[in-house]
Amino acid sequence: MLNTLSQMLSYPFFVRALIVGCLVSLCAALLGTSLVLKRYSMIGDGLSHVGFAALAVAYALKAAPLAIAIPVCIAAAFFLLQIKDSSKIKGDAATALMCSGALAVGVMTVSLTTGMNTDVCNYMFGSILAMSKNDVKLSVCLSIAVMVLYVLFYPRIFAVTFDETFSSATGTRTKLYNMIIALLTAITVVLGMRMMGTLLISSLIVFPSLTAMRVCRQFKTTILVSAAFSLVCFLTGITISYLYSVPTGACIVVVDILVFFLFAGVEKIRERT
Repeated sequence: MLNTLSQMLSYPFFVRALIVGCLVSLCAALLGTSLVLKRYSMIGDGLSHVGFAALAVAYALKAAPLAIAIPVCIAAAFFLLQIKDSSKIKGDAATALMCSGALAVGVMTVSLTTGMNTDVCNYMFGSILAMSKNDVKLSVCLSIAVMVLYVLFYPRIFAVTFDETFSSATGTRTKLYNMIIALLTAITVVLGMRMMGTLLISSLIVFPSLTAMRVCRQFKTTILVSAAFSLVCFLTGITISYLYSVPTGACIVVVDILVFFLFAGVEKIRERT
């Protein structure tokens, strides 16, 4: 076991993926609880598809992928919130439209320019080999910024999550804090796409929070337990990915699913006793 661990840590690409993965997992766990309780779970899926379209355009223009994907995803997150508040199109329908539309734009762009090369496949399905040194520096800075902002605005995010109407009546600027949640989610989704892949990044937001809700009843406890689950599942998944040479994102999601069903079973047993 120790030999395997030392062997994994001897590779620079693995260390880079480990650092970024742990930080992104923590960010996703912090935001996931609020998103699940507010029924915004699918916003991560919608933003990941928008991110793929932005990455495809970036490759076509030979621009820095993250430099284009981050602002595009932030704009898409604000757009989804605006539709939810003011449009006849409901939030889930708007997310579905954005998912399919963005994916179509991404596929068309890829087919007309670079073709389905290794870089595009890495973004779609995830790869621990895809993290460059510049990606790590940017990801670490933005991940820390996400966590700091979440902690600073935690009381307001808590209030908006549980009772948006009451919060608005007491003078809380609910639209502003919903936008902050959307902003932090957009950044987290883009940072996680390199490792998890466009198609699987939303599971990093949803599964740890759902699992924590099986055993916790308080908001703060749920967030902390969710963060612990997220880290454990990530570390287990990336280790299996290394040992058996299978996609990292898929491994992490499978571990998340197994842990979720395990604790769902524990919850059922507790209810019967």
